[in-house]
Amino acid sequence: GNEKLSEEFLKVAQDLDVTEAKTPEDIYKSHLAETGGFSRRREAGGAVVDSARANLASTYVNAFVNAGFGHDKLMTPDNEWLYKNKDHGMMAASASLGLIQLWNVEEGLAQIDKFLYSSEEYVKAGAALAVGILSSGVRNDADPTLALLDEHINGDSHIMKCAACTGLGIAYAGSAREDVMELLLPLVEQDNSGPNTMLEVSLAGLALGMIYVGKCDDAVGGTIVQRLMEASDEELDHSHAIFLCLGLGLLFLGRMEKAEAMLEALRTIEHKISKTAVIVLETCAYAGSGNVLQVQEMLHQCSEHIEEDAQHQMAAVVGISLITMGEEVGSEMALRSFEHLLHYCELPVKRAVPLALGVLNISNPDFSVIDQLSRLSHDPDTEISQNAILAMGLTSAGTNNSRVAGLLRQLSEFYSKEAGHVFCVRIAQAMLHMGKGLMTLSPFHSDKMLTCGPALGGVLTLIYSCFDLKSTLLDKSHYLIYYLTCAMNPRMLITVNEDLSWRPVTVRVGQAVETVGQAGKPKTITGFQTHTTPVLISSGERAELGTEEVLSVSSVLEGIVIVKDNPDYEAPETDEKK
Repeated sequence: GNEKLSEEFLKVAQDLDVTEAKTPEDIYKSHLAETGGFSRRREAGGAVVDSARANLASTYVNAFVNAGFGHDKLMTPDNEWLYKNKDHGMMAASASLGLIQLWNVEEGLAQIDKFLYSSEEYVKAGAALAVGILSSGVRNDADPTLALLDEHINGDSHIMKCAACTGLGIAYAGSAREDVMELLLPLVEQDNSGPNTMLEVSLAGLALGMIYVGKCDDAVGGTIVQRLMEASDEELDHSHAIFLCLGLGLLFLGRMEKAEAMLEALRTIEHKISKTAVIVLETCAYAGSGNVLQVQEMLHQCSEHIEEDAQHQMAAVVGISLITMGEEVGSEMALRSFEHLLHYCELPVKRAVPLALGVLNISNPDFSVIDQLSRLSHDPDTEISQNAILAMGLTSAGTNNSRVAGLLRQLSEFYSKEAGHVFCVRIAQAMLHMGKGLMTLSPFHSDKMLTCGPALGGVLTLIYSCFDLKSTLLDKSHYLIYYLTCAMNPRMLITVNEDLSWRPVTVRVGQAVETVGQAGKPKTITGFQTHTTPVLISSGERAELGTEEVLSVSSVLEGIVIVKDNPDYEAPETDEKK
């Protein structure tokens, strides 16, 4: 598998000289704030407001910024920071260790191990989650995640079950492992009517959706639909029930007609959630297909004027961008439709528009989109503005874009009295500076030809939790943010020899140009700069080899590419005739 991913990533970091750990303060830069930010107000004797929430935000910023680097300034030196948080904050803090040690299974487990035996429930839960995050996208022969989380899934503690479900969902995303499925299915099927049951059911359903993403597995699909049909009304009114629908949607991600039978089954549910479930499933099934009829269907859903119970409309708006993503003409047309939706539709639809803009431009801070989101982020409606702030984080994820950084700093002053908004700004800043700018969340790879299912699933989990921020990210289940780990990928290009030793080569990196169906040998990139590998490749860029000395084994240059010597290459002769 990708066992070498961590060491290659760290080598690139060393090469670009960014190994030094950053603190959350380096990201907030509150000394640049015009109002003097927190520092001056504190000296004036003002009370420190809602510090638990601020500490929680710092935990996430610290985890995302130092993701994959293996050391930071808050968590790795000592346990002091852990006890500056309470309850779910502790869980997030101990889980952040998994993100900091990302991909480095051997060393990471050694650091997390001591927390697994902690006397605090929440620290243990966080450590269990960390074990899952740690091995996201990396296969290890020893399978530590399954071994360590097995007991907690069947345990009695509610918080441990939630953490273990999420951990398994992140660690085995896209692997379709049957042994993991057998652990999680009983959790979805349980029907004792405790207040916490539905949360466990939903998180287990989501995890199954991530593990079997795009696999159309009958056992999983049947179980989830069965559970939705048998659930009582109050269970389906639960704020997290939508994640059960999302789990079902992910199962059929990009599989188009194969979801028909499930759709019929969902329509029989006599509860308002059936509309949402149907739309979530349809939009996931047609994700990235650019199917125009489906887009019209979704627009039709948005045209009804409903004041409440309009969750299905929010799902439809996000669905439009899901269907048109990855295809340029469709995306541009979707942008125009969103303008109309903002003008003519009711509040629930408007609230979902910033999220939809975020889905269309993951890790691609397009000027006009950021502009639009920046306008929406000052909207009087709290939910529109919070969604717009998070969407700014999503569009600029891992790019260190200075314009977005400036906008987010202004927003943190503008909303300095609103705890919820400040938390959203912090999360957006965490995404912007993710992995110190060496990572991307974009689910497309090999020149936008292929979509990575788990990555799209991770992003969608964040998007759907934004439908109801008050009960998800701003409440107890903020750890759903960690699902983004499935989408985090280094955006570097390394050229190596066949024995995986580095081989620096000159490459040209420039804007990608569409050359389909043109005669001759058209240029595939424009406005290029020549670099020596390793280089970073941003969204919408493409690389090609700058010398004829070597040939690359793969046709697309991204990630880690093996190069061979070109047998026909002749070194240019030096002119001696002068």
